Amino acid sequence: MFELWVPVTLAAAFLQNLRSALQKHLKGRLSTAGATFARFGYGFPVAVAYVLLLHYGFDFEYSTPNLPFFIWGIFGGAAQIAATALLVYLFGLRNFAVGTAYSKTETVQAAVFGLIFLGDHLSWPAIAAIVISLIGVMSISLAKSGGGIRNMRAALFERTTAIGLASGAMFGISAVLYRGASLSLDGPHFAMQAGYTLAWVTGLQTLAMLIYIRIREPGQITKILKAWRVASIVGAAGALGSVGWFTAMTIQNVAYVRALGQIELVFTFIASTVFFHERSTRGEIIGIVLIVAGILLLLLKG
Repeated sequence: MFELWVPVTLAAAFLQNLRSALQKHLKGRLSTAGATFARFGYGFPVAVAYVLLLHYGFDFEYSTPNLPFFIWGIFGGAAQIAATALLVYLFGLRNFAVGTAYSKTETVQAAVFGLIFLGDHLSWPAIAAIVISLIGVMSISLAKSGGGIRNMRAALFERTTAIGLASGAMFGISAVLYRGASLSLDGPHFAMQAGYTLAWVTGLQTLAMLIYIRIREPGQITKILKAWRVASIVGAAGALGSVGWFTAMTIQNVAYVRALGQIELVFTFIASTVFFHERSTRGEIIGIVLIVAGILLLLLKG
């Protein structure tokens, strides 16, 4: 239960929650692409600094890249960008909440892709834990929109459902490919493997987003630079959170990490209740209980 990947994943989930909250603040000042770029552009220097710290501060040798590393990394970075684009596209469609709920199948899909690409197997208690948590996550997603199981059945063959499932698949694939990239380095230390992979992939994503914004949204780069105070915090929180995700996924099966990472929704629930005194619906409370139950089952029996 108290293996290293557990606290690392918890820290990553907390930092991701912080990054998301700050990104929402940025969204009012920047475009969707601009706010997304802040995560990569301002996070890249932090990722590089982390690798330098491991090398000069802890005497870890740099990892040696190889062809499989570049293949895993390029496709992993592209899959994450595609997943994010699909999710953002959902927000402009009718009945987007149902599609978003289906996108939460990422953990289950990651388990399938992990088995296909990396041969990662799950125990039956772990599978049960992931399914329980998945039901909890989808319950929260539907409760926030006022939807329900009937809406999900009715929308089963709608475009929003297909896009949501595709987004979840891309997120799942990207996580598995990142694990594959990190493991392909084969040393010298799992922390350096994770950090080196993160720095390389974040650099690739920064370049891709920079080219896109320069072509499609002239003037947005200037706004991003002017918003450096908040944007730099977003980038730092995002990069440090990614350090946690990449490190945990190097140590442990992606499906386990993503399942535990759903505790991010519990953090959000606590913050909204304690600090903002927001009232929660019955569906949200049931969802939180299911997520916690799934996480406990995963840690104790998975």
